[in-house]
Amino acid sequence: QVHVVESGGGSVQPGGSLRLSCTASGRILRINSMTWYRQEPGSERQLVATISDDGSTEYADSVKDRFTISREGKTVFLQMNSLKPEDTANYYCTADVVEVGRNRRAYWGQGTQVTISS
Repeated sequence: QVHVVESGGGSVQPGGSLRLSCTASGRILRINSMTWYRQEPGSERQLVATISDDGSTEYADSVKDRFTISREGKTVFLQMNSLKPEDTANYYCTADVVEVGRNRRAYWGQGTQVTISS
């Protein structure tokens, strides 16, 4: 069994910063990549940023130069600066896991709410 848990969401004013964290735990042999998505009610889930096990990263155009994804072992961080009202969403973390026993699957967290409002 593998668990993915996010933390760090909250409410800030436009221009502010937040740092999200996500940790995977359980019977993990290896994590190939860890990715942040976000979703607003009634909208499709949108990829925000991803980091692979070799440290390579990709970002959505809307967050480039404002958000930074980083990783320490089984924990991934999303540093969000210069936040805008349109960044308001529920942020989800997913880990592409190879489990003990060699099964590979993606595990999702429950999400953490980020609200940007004055």
